[in-house]
Amino acid sequence: RPLDLFKISEQRPGAGDIAIMTRQLTTLLRAGIPLFESLNALIDQVEQVALQRALTNIREQVKEGSTFAKALQSHPDIFAPLYVNMVRAGEASGTLESVLERLTVFMENQAKLKGKVTAALAYPVLMAIIGTLLISVLMIAVVPNLITTFQSMDQALPWYTELLIFTSGFLGSYWWLILIVLGLSWWGFTSWKKTPVGRLAWDAFTLKIPVFGSLISMLSIGRFTRTLSTLLAAGVDLLAAMDIVRNVLGNAVLEKVVEEATASIREGQSISEPLKRSKRFPPIVTHMIAIGEKSGQLEEMLENVAVSYDSAVETRVQVLTSLLEPLMIVVMGGAVAFIAFSILMPLIQMSNFAG
Repeated sequence: RPLDLFKISEQRPGAGDIAIMTRQLTTLLRAGIPLFESLNALIDQVEQVALQRALTNIREQVKEGSTFAKALQSHPDIFAPLYVNMVRAGEASGTLESVLERLTVFMENQAKLKGKVTAALAYPVLMAIIGTLLISVLMIAVVPNLITTFQSMDQALPWYTELLIFTSGFLGSYWWLILIVLGLSWWGFTSWKKTPVGRLAWDAFTLKIPVFGSLISMLSIGRFTRTLSTLLAAGVDLLAAMDIVRNVLGNAVLEKVVEEATASIREGQSISEPLKRSKRFPPIVTHMIAIGEKSGQLEEMLENVAVSYDSAVETRVQVLTSLLEPLMIVVMGGAVAFIAFSILMPLIQMSNFAG
């Protein structure tokens, strides 16, 4: 089969593109425009090439008598199982417009939260990159020029200056070896993490990292409750919804918990009990889920948990970044100060000796 160079070069549509398209489709359907005509209007409106190509194919399938959900399912790289299953439930219940509205709100909330987290972490990451480059330039380009000066002094150098000279010489001589070792280590780590055992072990480790582990857990639980609430509100069957939710958690440990909970539900048990037994879900979450099950308001309870967790994640990220910024300034400043101190002290000693 020949390679389609145009298709390879196409950029995959992001969550924002899908959310905007879904919002426009909802507006068209609510205005009473048939699905086929709405897709025609969308194709003319959408600017993202890959999404426009997919919508054109979907329109042709719908024209030939396919359901909208089945047509969407033929493009799994663009439309996730969550999206397809909600559309299928909406078509079956005759509430496609309402389901698409829920989907739009869901995707917009997810994109908003992701944007806030990314924006909050951008500055510390940028500082780390700039600081590392600055220190590398000092160690590789500046310090070696001063080594000859120190060697001509014919005096014993302080231990910290000797350490600086050794580190600078090692980096200058073996930088290529360091890059190779780092590259091989990263390749080995990513290969191991792709295995089921490696992914489970790594995800279990990330949940135990001080401060960050609880944040990762909160993000996953918030995603779990919001996604499950959205699916159930759209009329998706509970077992099918649990299978979909398991694949959006992003953590193998929590995925295993949800898988066990799904098996318990098939046996006639409640959702809250297996989640409570796992001790991975906070008591407040399992308690609210149990109340929702008993009162028949599970979707509302899950939505309430999701809202509170999204707010908590946003607050936690802001606190972390406010602590990370001064900490990184201290670390980078300390490294630069050590280099300057190690260089200046022998020079001061030499001038005092000469005086």
